[in-house]
Order: sequence, then structure tokens, then C-alpha cells
Amino acid sequence: MIWESLLSLKRFGDTTKRLRIEQNDLRLGFEVDYDRIVFSNPFRSLQDKTQVIPFSKTDFVHTRLTHSIEVSVVGRSLGRIAGRAILEKHPHLKESLGYQANDFGAITAAASLAHDIGNPPFGHSGEKAIGHFFKTGLGSTFKSKLTAEQYQDLCDFEGNANGLKILSESLPGTQGGLRLSYATLGAFVKYPKASLPIKPTTHVADKKYGYFQAQKDFFNEVAEELSLVENDKVLRHPLTYLVEAADDICYTIIDFEDGINLGWISEDYALEYLINLVRDQIDSKKYSKLAFKPQRLSYLRALAINSLIQDAVQIFIKNETSILEGKFNFSLLEKSKYKAQIEDIINISIKNIYQSKDVVQKELVGHRAIAVLLDCYSQASVRSFEGKANTHDRLILSLVPEGTRTVGKSLYETLLNTSCFVASLSDGKALGMAQDIGG
Repeated sequence: MIWESLLSLKRFGDTTKRLRIEQNDLRLGFEVDYDRIVFSNPFRSLQDKTQVIPFSKTDFVHTRLTHSIEVSVVGRSLGRIAGRAILEKHPHLKESLGYQANDFGAITAAASLAHDIGNPPFGHSGEKAIGHFFKTGLGSTFKSKLTAEQYQDLCDFEGNANGLKILSESLPGTQGGLRLSYATLGAFVKYPKASLPIKPTTHVADKKYGYFQAQKDFFNEVAEELSLVENDKVLRHPLTYLVEAADDICYTIIDFEDGINLGWISEDYALEYLINLVRDQIDSKKYSKLAFKPQRLSYLRALAINSLIQDAVQIFIKNETSILEGKFNFSLLEKSKYKAQIEDIINISIKNIYQSKDVVQKELVGHRAIAVLLDCYSQASVRSFEGKANTHDRLILSLVPEGTRTVGKSLYETLLNTSCFVASLSDGKALGMAQDIGG
């Protein structure tokens, strides 16, 4: 991989090459990407999608929206700091091509902002609910009518792949979706592979998959433009490591903070864990003057995030050559000098937050809601695709928002579109529709 290609400003449908040196510095193409994501309906719906605690009624618990904004801020810092070091190492990128450190920050920020845009309601349990429907529910009856790859897309429904579909899918009047730069799309795809074949490896990029069969051709076009293809294998975009680090940093620290604010993790216990992470950076005099819990948490959070940002960038720059060769198998935080402290925080979050009865009970409600919606909408959509829709089917499909496709050109597209429609719903909307339709 080479940075000249990895930083491509190309967009879907371009017939001429976009050059960085010709860009308007007041509004770069990569900054346009960020703006388009912010004003998109799928991004706005994240305000009522679960980050950790479904249906939370408190005003200090994060949603997918606030989480995504925070990840984008951390991603911007990671990108700018790394970009400055990359330009020092490869001066021709700046001197001949016009790239600036802010370009790296803008790409990473935009990809980070969109990183959860494809997640279904109710967090990762929503993904599992969709997959369960096709593995063992009514959806399993379609297995014989689909290719193995198509069926695996549904059985292992992946929010990351749905995100690429949202960002890039052509619809009537909006060819190429949001028409983001290929650099941003490349940085967005954490797992540059299809759902099949499943080939477990130790490489972090092989943990999941990143695109549906419906987007395969477009994904390959993006990969070719960015120089990601090597020996018939698609490598991970280097800036994806920074996007991943931004997400890892935020959910490690912020989810932990939510647990403290909810009272699920005692303050004294929690502060000890955070202090262990930032012990070398604490200003003892300043900290001793902080009288209230929000102040103490805010101070330690800021120190923790900054420490992890600096550490992640150092790891990235140290391993840049290996990353460009596709040989760096780990997430950046896996190699962090703070790994032990990070694992301590994550383990307490798992025990006290992710596996708490309150979270599990609400996830069960969400799982049932998604099952009801898929049961109803898949039948109506498939019968409509087959030309056999009845009055009830037409009424059900009339509830789908204008411009949202459920019926596709094939059975696979129809089932995928229907799954993605359910995935697009907010937590509250999904629950309300399921109650209205299924009781």
C-alpha cells in the first residue's frame, strides 16, 4: 500500500481525478464527508439507539449518537498527530501533492463518526437477533433459495457491513449513497472481507466481515483505487487502525463512566482503576481541589483519553511499515503499554454493566421486538417480491418510510433490504412498531 493511493479523494461516479493540491482549504473533500454523515437520517437515528443501556431514561448515559461524536473527536486527534509524523517521514506527500496533517485527521474523524451508523437497535444483541431469525426462525426456510454467501450475510448480520451499505448504496435520485471519498470509505471498513469463507486467523481484520454480497463489486472498486489489493487479498486501510483505536478508547473509558454515573460501579472503586491508568500524569494538587464526583471523573477521563491517544499514535508510527504491508495483526490498544489497566477496566464493565440484570432484561425485550418485526416484514416483502401480496401485506409495507426499499430485484436483496430496514429503526421505534403489530 502507498499513501498516495490511500488518501484518494475519488467519489462514486467521478470521471476526472481529484487532486489534493487543487482542493479548497476552507472546505476539504474529507471535511465534506463529515458534513454529509452528520446531516444524514441514519446518523440522526443514532440518538435513540443503545450504546450500553437500552431504554435508559437518565440524561447522562451515552447513546450511539453521543458515542459516535466522541469517537470522531478522538479519531480526529489520532489522525492529526499521526498525519504530522507521516508527513515528516514522507515529505513528498506535502511538498508535491499538498497533503496536510489535518487531512489525516479529517478522514479518521469522518470514518469514526460513521463507525456505528449501520448498527441495529438494542446494540449488538440486535445483530444477534437478526441472525437468530435466519438461523433458527422463520428466515431459515429461505436457506435453500439462497447462495451460501447470501445466506451467511443474513445469519451473521453485521452492523459494519450494513454501515457500508448505508453510506454507499445507490437509490433513485441518490447514486452512490452519500458519495463519500474512497479514502474515508476505506478507513471505515474495519474488516475488508466477505461473510464467507470463514477463515479464522490471528489478524484483527479477520474477526468479522465488512461488506454484504450486494456491495461486493463496489467494495472491490474502492479497494482497487486505494491500492488495498495484494495477491488477491484485500488489506486493511492503515487509518482504520486509528478509527478502531478511537472506538476502543471511548468505549473503554466512557462505558465505564456511565456505569459509575448509574451507581453500578462504586466511585471509590472506579476512581482507583482510572488513577492506575493515568498515575504518571495526575496533578495531585489540582485533583485534590476537585470537590464533586463529576469534576473528578471529567479530569481523570480527559487524562486517560489523552494518554491512550498518545500511546496509540506511537504504536501506529512505530509499526507503519508493517501496517502498510498488511502484516500488523493487532489492534493498536492490544500493544498498548496500558494494556493491563485497560483490561481491568473492561472486565469490571463486563461484570457490572454489560452483564447486569437490567441490561440483559432490556436486551431480551429488544430481541423479541426484532423477531416480531422480521417475522412480519419478511413475509410481506417476500410475497410482494413474488407478486402474491395480500391486503395485510400491503398495509404492513405502507408503514415503511418513503424512500426505504424492502422489496429488491431478487429474494436475497428483498431479505437483506428488509433486515436493513429493521436495523435502521431506533430502539423506541422498533419497540413501538413491534407492540402495535405483534402485541
